[in-house]
Amino acid sequence: MSSIAETPEPPYTAVIFTSRLSGDHDGYSAMATVMEQLAATQPGYLGIESAREQIGITVSYWRSAADARAWKAVAEHQIAQRLGRQRWYQAYRIRVATVEREYGHADPSEGSG
Repeated sequence: MSSIAETPEPPYTAVIFTSRLSGDHDGYSAMATVMEQLAATQPGYLGIESAREQIGITVSYWRSAADARAWKAVAEHQIAQRLGRQRWYQAYRIRVATVEREYGHADPSEGSG
Protein backbone atom coordinates (compact mmCIF):
# COMPACT_ATOMS: atom_id res chain seq x y z
CA MET A 1 0.00 0.00 0.00
CA SER A 2 1.58 3.26 -1.07
CA SER A 3 -0.92 5.96 -0.11
CA ILE A 4 -1.41 7.75 3.17
CA ALA A 5 -4.53 6.53 4.97
CA GLU A 6 -7.45 8.93 5.26
CA THR A 7 -8.39 8.89 8.93
CA PRO A 8 -11.21 10.65 10.80
CA GLU A 9 -10.94 13.24 13.52
CA PRO A 10 -9.15 11.64 16.53
CA PRO A 11 -9.35 9.80 18.79
CA TYR A 12 -8.92 6.44 17.08
CA THR A 13 -6.62 3.44 17.53
CA ALA A 14 -3.39 2.69 15.68
CA VAL A 15 -1.86 -0.79 15.66
CA ILE A 16 1.83 -0.50 14.78
CA PHE A 17 3.40 -3.74 13.55
CA THR A 18 7.19 -3.61 13.18
CA SER A 19 8.98 -6.66 11.80
CA ARG A 20 12.20 -8.09 10.44
CA LEU A 21 11.75 -10.91 7.94
CA SER A 22 13.56 -14.24 8.11
CA GLY A 23 15.13 -15.78 5.02
CA ASP A 24 11.87 -17.57 4.07
CA HIS A 25 9.66 -15.16 2.10
CA ASP A 26 7.69 -17.82 0.21
CA GLY A 27 4.03 -16.83 0.28
CA TYR A 28 4.60 -13.72 2.40
CA SER A 29 3.56 -11.07 -0.14
CA ALA A 30 0.44 -12.98 -1.15
CA MET A 31 -0.62 -13.41 2.48
CA ALA A 32 0.04 -9.72 3.23
CA THR A 33 -2.20 -8.72 0.32
CA VAL A 34 -5.00 -11.05 1.46
CA MET A 35 -4.74 -9.74 5.04
CA GLU A 36 -4.94 -6.11 3.87
CA GLN A 37 -8.05 -6.92 1.84
CA LEU A 38 -9.64 -8.86 4.71
CA ALA A 39 -8.85 -6.14 7.27
CA ALA A 40 -10.60 -3.59 5.05
CA THR A 41 -13.87 -5.55 5.44
CA GLN A 42 -13.79 -5.58 9.25
CA PRO A 43 -15.97 -3.33 11.44
CA GLY A 44 -14.11 -0.23 12.58
CA TYR A 45 -11.35 -0.44 9.95
CA LEU A 46 -10.11 3.01 8.93
CA GLY A 47 -7.03 2.35 6.78
CA ILE A 48 -3.50 1.02 6.56
CA GLU A 49 -0.01 2.28 5.74
CA SER A 50 3.00 0.07 5.15
CA ALA A 51 6.70 0.38 4.30
CA ARG A 52 9.50 -2.17 4.10
CA GLU A 53 13.25 -1.85 3.88
CA GLN A 54 15.53 -3.47 6.46
CA ILE A 55 12.53 -3.55 8.79
CA GLY A 56 8.87 -3.44 7.91
CA ILE A 57 6.38 -1.12 9.53
CA THR A 58 2.66 -1.51 8.99
CA VAL A 59 0.20 0.74 10.79
CA SER A 60 -3.47 -0.16 10.72
CA TYR A 61 -6.05 2.32 11.96
CA TRP A 62 -9.24 1.37 13.81
CA ARG A 63 -12.21 3.28 15.16
CA SER A 64 -11.60 1.76 18.63
CA ALA A 65 -9.30 -0.56 20.56
CA ALA A 66 -12.17 -3.08 20.65
CA ASP A 67 -12.28 -3.08 16.83
CA ALA A 68 -8.51 -3.70 16.70
CA ARG A 69 -8.84 -6.59 19.19
CA ALA A 70 -11.67 -8.08 17.11
CA TRP A 71 -9.40 -8.01 14.02
CA LYS A 72 -6.70 -9.86 15.97
CA ALA A 73 -9.24 -12.62 16.68
CA VAL A 74 -10.42 -13.16 13.06
CA ALA A 75 -9.68 -16.81 12.19
CA GLU A 76 -7.88 -16.11 8.90
CA HIS A 77 -5.78 -13.44 10.60
CA GLN A 78 -4.84 -15.92 13.33
CA ILE A 79 -3.59 -18.34 10.65
CA ALA A 80 -1.46 -15.56 9.14
CA GLN A 81 -0.12 -14.68 12.61
CA ARG A 82 0.88 -18.30 13.23
CA LEU A 83 2.59 -18.58 9.83
CA GLY A 84 4.40 -15.33 10.50
CA ARG A 85 5.80 -16.63 13.79
CA GLN A 86 6.73 -20.00 12.26
CA ARG A 87 8.11 -18.92 8.87
CA TRP A 88 8.33 -15.27 7.95
CA TYR A 89 9.42 -13.18 10.93
CA GLN A 90 12.83 -13.22 12.51
CA ALA A 91 11.49 -10.68 15.00
CA TYR A 92 8.42 -8.50 15.42
CA ARG A 93 6.81 -6.07 17.82
CA ILE A 94 3.19 -4.88 18.03
CA ARG A 95 2.26 -1.61 19.65
CA VAL A 96 -1.30 -0.35 20.14
CA ALA A 97 -1.80 3.38 20.60
CA THR A 98 -4.57 5.92 20.80
CA VAL A 99 -4.16 8.74 18.29
CA GLU A 100 -5.05 11.96 20.07
CA ARG A 101 -4.03 14.48 17.43
CA GLU A 102 -3.13 14.52 13.75
CA TYR A 103 -2.12 17.12 11.21
CA GLY A 104 -0.30 17.18 7.89
CA HIS A 105 -0.05 18.40 4.34
CA ALA A 106 -1.61 16.88 1.20
CA ASP A 107 -0.18 17.06 -2.30
CA PRO A 108 -2.82 18.97 -4.31
CA SER A 109 -2.38 16.52 -7.22
CA GLU A 110 -3.67 13.70 -4.98
CA GLY A 111 -7.05 15.36 -4.42
CA SER A 112 -8.51 16.52 -1.13
CA GLY A 113 -7.23 15.11 2.12
